[in-house]
Amino acid sequence: MAHAQLDPGARQALAAVAVEAKTRNDLTWQQIADAAGLSVAFVTAAVLGQHALPADAAKAVAGLLGLDDEAVMLLQTIPTRGSIGGAVPTDPTIYRFYEMLQVYGTTLKALVHEQFGDGIISAINFTLDVKKVADPEGGERAVITLDGKYLPTKPF
Repeated sequence: MAHAQLDPGARQALAAVAVEAKTRNDLTWQQIADAAGLSVAFVTAAVLGQHALPADAAKAVAGLLGLDDEAVMLLQTIPTRGSIGGAVPTDPTIYRFYEMLQVYGTTLKALVHEQFGDGIISAINFTLDVKKVADPEGGERAVITLDGKYLPTKPF
């Protein structure tokens, strides 16, 4: 049943269980990605319910996290993508950024918190850079750099 599309609630529930297992086993997203043999951003997004993993990667991730055969199957299912609710922008360019955050927002959050701790990336102490570069396969690519100061949450 690999690559089937199932109830998005099942993927969300698995994401919660997987993150709990990651924490319980003191694993990093990079360690999980290394086990899967794929990039850290892709594997993090997949575990958080935004991508389907190939069968061998799903087995490796589930094995590392101590998850069952149902989890292996769910990790291979094509998800209903989107992790952020709210109104959908109508401008095509803005919509694509919205789409990127829908798919990778929880991944970015997980990786920032893992590397920096509890806090935020400032949008005030912040720089943005957009560059056009040649695509090796032809055409052009956009390289967008978001550079914000990390601000830790302060207890009070």
